Amino acid sequence: PITLNAQINGQAKARLVVRNLFDSLLSRDEHGAWLPWLAESHEIRDEGRTYIFTLREGVKFHDGLSLDAEAVALNFAKVRDPAYAQNLADGPITHLETATALDARRVKLTLGRPYAHFFAVAANLEILSPAAYDSGELKAGGKSIVGTGPFILEESLRGQEVRLRRNPAYAWAPPVAPQQGPAYLEELVYRILPESAVRIGALTSGQVDVIEGVSGNDAEVFANDPAFIYLRGLNTGSPYALYFNVQREPTRDPRVRRAIRAAVDLDRVIQSIYRGHRTRAWGFNSPVEPQIYDASIEGSYGFDPALAGRLLDEAGWSGRDSEGFRTREGERLRIHVVQSQSTVRDQRDVLLQALQAQARQNAGIELHIEYVDAGTYAERRKTGEYGAIANSNAQIGGLDLEYKYLPIGAGGAHGFSRADAETHPLLSELLHQAAATLDDAERAAIYARLQDHVIRDEAVAFPLYVPDDQIAAASDVRNLRFRPYFQQPEGAYGVWLDR
Repeated sequence: PITLNAQINGQAKARLVVRNLFDSLLSRDEHGAWLPWLAESHEIRDEGRTYIFTLREGVKFHDGLSLDAEAVALNFAKVRDPAYAQNLADGPITHLETATALDARRVKLTLGRPYAHFFAVAANLEILSPAAYDSGELKAGGKSIVGTGPFILEESLRGQEVRLRRNPAYAWAPPVAPQQGPAYLEELVYRILPESAVRIGALTSGQVDVIEGVSGNDAEVFANDPAFIYLRGLNTGSPYALYFNVQREPTRDPRVRRAIRAAVDLDRVIQSIYRGHRTRAWGFNSPVEPQIYDASIEGSYGFDPALAGRLLDEAGWSGRDSEGFRTREGERLRIHVVQSQSTVRDQRDVLLQALQAQARQNAGIELHIEYVDAGTYAERRKTGEYGAIANSNAQIGGLDLEYKYLPIGAGGAHGFSRADAETHPLLSELLHQAAATLDDAERAAIYARLQDHVIRDEAVAFPLYVPDDQIAAASDVRNLRFRPYFQQPEGAYGVWLDR
């Protein structure tokens, strides 16, 4: 994990660890219905401008402080600061005007105008102890950055392991949880093993009990062996995709963007790399969110090298250099693809190499892939010095679309596409329309239109595969599960060993 502070960790995979340490105001069942957790009830007033959460009694942070409305209000005040929580502060929290404790148990959040995605953000925000905000460990996370979760951080050795111990006082699990009261496990150790082969070897040799992240080549090993358990589930949020910079040449030209897409036999690539254990993506969101995803986009575009050639000719990239790459006025058609090192997983490096080879072979396009550290990644995102960024996310309910497609500082915490009201007025208009309506059916219709515009017509992004999580475990590990609705690996609350 980049950090063990759940409020600022944007890594979907890190949820496996941090979910053990922190709780949220509400939980969800597998159908998406909201259930009590740290808040026993909630109200929505003023046509979506006011939210009131009533907290349950008796909840304690790991440092002994009591959960109250002042603590929750402070959490929301702190995540408004972009210097602390940039993704939230530059995104959905921009709509929050005030966070106020009405009394010891009731906190009121007031928005400037109705915003459909705010409730999910507020309900899911991991709540930190007020003392955490005065700690020098706030950004990195550590033993002083505590929540109310079923486990307590014992030790963290960066890049090696995270060691947790049971919270004996835990008595406020949500109703969707598999049990109530303290966790069964006394101790929990997460070992950081970046290589799939090393993880698999650790499991098969008994060094670890559970692993997350199983390559397509190895999935059958566990799926067909009674000595192991194998589980997988599609994530919510956006697919792993190439998000094109629409303000920078050569990806500014939609013909170039569509040509890249037409040059890649994606079905064959996905099958070859993942052996049937990943799902090809078509739209701008996961198909497990039907209120956003419109399946009619499937099959509406695809591999067509002849089309790729015609589009590039029309765009003026009709020459060839000595290596066979397309040229225009002596300049090679080169797309700089940026990939953060922190999210290179799931054989993504192999996938990008396959795209690179297909683009060259079928259309004479050079995809120049750059793996960068977190600091460089943030700077490149900010300055727009890239042709495409390869990324996915697990936010829900359309929020992730704003993160990726709205400009940075105007609701787009990531702003990968660099699209704005001037370059793509319909894109911005539809995103704002969707966020302003509280009617689910109306919002779904807007998203269907938006998906056609962004993916099929303008090719602002090239969806590759729908991220999923794979868990393999020894057969005596009981009650492993995915987080309801989100379908990410759940924390270890409820897990036990049958030995």
